[in-house]
Amino acid sequence: MLIVLKKKNDAPLLKELQHLLEKKFGCPSHLIGENKRVLAVTGDTSVIDINQLKSMEGVKSVDRVDRPYKLATRETKNRTLIEVSKDCVIGDPKSVVIIAGPCSIDSEGDLDEAAAMAKSRGVKILRGGAYKPRTGPYSFQGKGIEGLKLMKKAGEKYGMKTISEIMKSEDIPAFEEYVDMYQIGARNMQNYELLKALGKTRKPILLKRGLAATLEEWLLAAEYLLAGGNPNVMLCERGIRTFEEEVRFTLCLGSVPALREMTHLPIIVDPSHAMGKTRWVKDAALGGVAVGADGLIIEIHPRPQTSACDAAQLLDSEHWNDCMDSMTAVAKAIGKKVV
Repeated sequence: MLIVLKKKNDAPLLKELQHLLEKKFGCPSHLIGENKRVLAVTGDTSVIDINQLKSMEGVKSVDRVDRPYKLATRETKNRTLIEVSKDCVIGDPKSVVIIAGPCSIDSEGDLDEAAAMAKSRGVKILRGGAYKPRTGPYSFQGKGIEGLKLMKKAGEKYGMKTISEIMKSEDIPAFEEYVDMYQIGARNMQNYELLKALGKTRKPILLKRGLAATLEEWLLAAEYLLAGGNPNVMLCERGIRTFEEEVRFTLCLGSVPALREMTHLPIIVDPSHAMGKTRWVKDAALGGVAVGADGLIIEIHPRPQTSACDAAQLLDSEHWNDCMDSMTAVAKAIGKKVV
C-alpha cells in the first residue's frame, strides 16, 4: 500500500500515520523518495481501513499495491540512483557503469595489476573475491580478511570504490571497514538471515540472481534488504541453471526489460559467470549493454592462467581492451556512455 501526502516532509502527519499503522493495524511503514511524502506500507494491508486513511487531513491518495514486493516495485518510484562518485551514478539512464577486477584475490601483485587494467579504462569500481563459495570443499576458498585489506589498499591507490562478496553476517564489521559495496552471491540470494542483517547497513548492495530463482523470488529477496532500511540495492543477472550444458549458465538478458517494468532498482549484468569462457564474454557483454542494463560486472586478470579461480572466463589485457572498445561503441549507438 502507498500513502501519498499533499505536502513534502509533513513530519507531524507522518508520525501520526506511522503510529496508527503500527499500533492499530500492525503494519510497518517505510518513508520513501527524496521528497519525504510517500509511505510504503508492508505486512497484511488487507486489515487497513483505506477510507479512514483517505479522510485524514493532508493525505492526497491511498492505493493498494498488488505485487508482493511493496518497496521494490516500480509503483513506488521510477528509478533508484546510487551515486558512486559525481561522474559515476548507477541507475543513470544515460550511462553504463562497469565493475571490473579478478574473480579471486590471489596475491597483492595480481590484484594491483588488475586494478591498473581497470583504472586505465576509466573504471570506477574494483571487484575482487576475498571469500569464495565454491562447489567443491577442496577448491580455493579465498584469502578472507587478508584479501579485504588488499582490496582496500588497491582501491585507495587507484582511487576506486571496491566491492566483494559477503557470505555470513559475522563478517559485516570487516566489510564495513575495508569494502565500499557488498555483493550477495547467487547461492546466498535466499539466505534470509544474511539479507536481514545487510538490510541494516547503508552501503550499496549488489544482489545476484539465484541459480533457479524467478524474477519475483529475486525481487522478494531484494525486498528483505529494502525493508531492513537499505535503499541502495542493485540487481545482478548472472545467468540461471537450465538444461543447456555448453555454456556455464543461461544468461537471461530478457530479464532486463522485464525488470525495468517491475522495479526501480538498477540492473547489472554479469557476462563472465554466465558464459564461462573468455572468448564469449564480450558478446554477452554487448548484449547486456544493448538490452539496457545499467552496468556490467566483468572479471579481468593480468595472467588468467595463473588464477586460483575461474581462469577459463577471465579477460586478459588484450581481451579486456577489446571488450571495452566494443561496449563503448554499442553504448554510444544507443545514446549512452560507459563509465
